[in-house]
Amino acid sequence: MHVKHLSHQQVLNMLPDRKADAHKGDFGKLLLLCGSRGYTGAAYFAAMGALRTGAGLVYLGVPESIYAIEAVKLSEPVVFPLPEENGMLSHGSLANIREYLPKMDAVLMGCGMGVSHGTLQVLQSVLQEFPGPVILDADGINLLAQHKDILRGRTGITVLTPHAGEFSRLGYSGDRLASAVTAAKELNCIILLKGHQTLITDGETVYQNQTGNPGMATGGSGDVLAGVIVSLIGQGLDPLEATAAAAWLHGKAGDLCAAEIGQYGMLPTDLLCALPRLMK
Repeated sequence: MHVKHLSHQQVLNMLPDRKADAHKGDFGKLLLLCGSRGYTGAAYFAAMGALRTGAGLVYLGVPESIYAIEAVKLSEPVVFPLPEENGMLSHGSLANIREYLPKMDAVLMGCGMGVSHGTLQVLQSVLQEFPGPVILDADGINLLAQHKDILRGRTGITVLTPHAGEFSRLGYSGDRLASAVTAAKELNCIILLKGHQTLITDGETVYQNQTGNPGMATGGSGDVLAGVIVSLIGQGLDPLEATAAAAWLHGKAGDLCAAEIGQYGMLPTDLLCALPRLMK
């Protein structure tokens, strides 16, 4: 199978034009369901990753016990509280979520979300009811691992972003390329398999990312990536190309940070600052 590699110019060519008469609704309306008690950073990084890569409107739904924290940390997204149980989204949050879904271009779930019966019910409902693209990261994948049948019959695009451990929980191992392609076909989704030279595939086409460095191996980095993916998909890019471009931008932002401040002390916050410089 032929493996593709992106260049900076190819990524720039994928980005939508910004017309003079454009408004915020033209650049994607995104719903992010992220965060739980004790995991406030994940929601922050995902939302800012989306905004720093051009998203027009970001709506961030979080458990009500962390709403005040996120509202103080985040000025640009629309942050709103949702019913919870034990610090995680509960089944009771679905009524509020359903008010947002029809207006959205893409949804991201999972970053710091937690694993519970309530978050599983939210995941099931969104996947079944929302016809647009859904990106599942972190706990979204952990929830899916024991309930892969949820994806059966889903017609909308689904993107999964597992690291090696999460990929194993989904039931896949062995050769990275072969298993990623197999998983994409069997689950009818796009797989972004994290790691050295991250792989992105829909089961037919494969991209291998060649940006990034070990300095990015820190908590919060993956949440930034998830935000970039939902941002580019929400702006109307082809979902596979958007996912591959997001991996390239995320890794290249890490390379800029490593060159300027070194791998040891770089933070996900630094990635957020570097991302816009790559999209000029």
